[in-house]
Amino acid sequence: MDVLFGRNKKEQLEPVRAKVTGKIPTWLQGTLLRNGPGMHTVGETRYNHWFDGLALLHSFTIRDGEVYYRSKYLRSDTYNANIEANRIVVSEFGTMAYPDPCKNIFSKAFSYLSHTIPDFTDNCLINIMKCGEDFYATTETNYIRKINPQTLETLEKVDYRKYVAINLATSHPHYDAAGNVLNMGTSIVDKGKTKYVIFKIPATVPEDRKKGKSPLKHTEVFCSIPSRSLLSPSYYHSFGFTENYIIFLEQPFKMDILKMATAYMRGVSWASCLAFHREDKTYIHIIDQRTRKPVPTKFYTDPLVVFHHVNAYEEDGCLLFDVIAYEDSSLYQLFYLANLNQDFEENSRLTSSPALKRFAVPLHADENAEVGSNLIKLASTTAKALKEKDDQVYCQPELLYEGLELPRINYAHNGKRYRYVFAAEVQWSPIPTKILKYDILTKSSLKWGEEHCWPAEPLFVPTPGAEDEDDGIILSAIVSSDAQKPPFLLILDAKSFTELARASIDVEMHLDLHGLFIPDADWNARQQAPSWKAQDRASNCHGAPQT
Repeated sequence: MDVLFGRNKKEQLEPVRAKVTGKIPTWLQGTLLRNGPGMHTVGETRYNHWFDGLALLHSFTIRDGEVYYRSKYLRSDTYNANIEANRIVVSEFGTMAYPDPCKNIFSKAFSYLSHTIPDFTDNCLINIMKCGEDFYATTETNYIRKINPQTLETLEKVDYRKYVAINLATSHPHYDAAGNVLNMGTSIVDKGKTKYVIFKIPATVPEDRKKGKSPLKHTEVFCSIPSRSLLSPSYYHSFGFTENYIIFLEQPFKMDILKMATAYMRGVSWASCLAFHREDKTYIHIIDQRTRKPVPTKFYTDPLVVFHHVNAYEEDGCLLFDVIAYEDSSLYQLFYLANLNQDFEENSRLTSSPALKRFAVPLHADENAEVGSNLIKLASTTAKALKEKDDQVYCQPELLYEGLELPRINYAHNGKRYRYVFAAEVQWSPIPTKILKYDILTKSSLKWGEEHCWPAEPLFVPTPGAEDEDDGIILSAIVSSDAQKPPFLLILDAKSFTELARASIDVEMHLDLHGLFIPDADWNARQQAPSWKAQDRASNCHGAPQT
């Protein structure tokens, strides 16, 4: 298990051609760009948690039926400092780094003081965000790193705090029809208040495009939601979005700010200051994008932990939103590297299986409805919203499917009525063994799986001009627990879920987290990128082409 989780992976700096079996659709031209942890030891030091590892970007460029792979560590300030010191010197969420023991007492005292209000890491290992014409590696701190999607080169470091007062931000922004970016972050005890801030980055600003400037400087605060607790804000990984509304779950998975401020001095990680409070409720905040204010009705549900929102849409005066929900926070605990040993698959058991759940909330609550009555009258769902006293509404979800994570959809249906969820099948172990397509309408599923194969998040790419929601292909990077089986890019027909092709690569590939597909048209790659196919033929080998 250490081969997959704990062993440092080597970079593949020059593109290497994959061995393709099957037939790749001729229209599929572009780059699958993904992100995830790739290095967990530096010198004699080791990270505590798998999610702390140094970011390793990798890409599959698909062109004219051929596939080229490359990978490169994100040259973040964190990476550079660690490599220069040959030890972990920058703290991550699950690993607290300490000063060189040879430093004097004054240096140590300054380090303690600087960690009271920590300057978080720029190890952006979770996702890739498109902003205007640029691409950024992202994490959950206030930092993002601009990257070159062709070469995987690390470019400038961006601090969200220059544009909006937040200390943390999600790695799952939404994009509206115009390409504007909508994201959320937490502002911790700013001017005596802790709040959740929704902010918007415009896709383009005409005058800046001419000057080559980023639209980030035009970031605006869309609205903010006061935290129910000044010193214990909710942790969240994503949020929901429709054309007219934003959905935010203030869940009882909370950060203790006072404990975080003293974590360095107490010799513990920031992650130890995160706790699930099963006695609390989960509060559902609905923000009207037209007024930029929360709807007045107070909605809540049972205590749960949600990492990933799937989709949301409006129907007949109601707002429906789908999430992957847990009944506790056991998922995070299982990914401590001490637990990722040879017996991991047998012994690592989630105490709560991830479940696809649908919630429904009435957008205009009936003031004359009786206490205890169900305010949801939709035939399409069994989810309930029960009226209570004091204008509160208790929401009971509909269970759609148990045992899935890393959900993706056809993004053209984001915020709209939709039918299909593409995800990794996860049962009581957090390791995905299959890819599935779940049909919300018929409650049926299709699956792909192969022995010893661990699939990554399945990403949907639509067929050009497609009319059907599932007309397209699925891309997933597959690693194997069998050392004799090389990793590969899997290409499935999204309708039938049958394999169209796979592109095997003779490299040691890491498990990744999230990413996106960049069609060639998005960055004129066919004009700018080198002709790898021609160069590879000229060299008459499967290695890296000459550049």
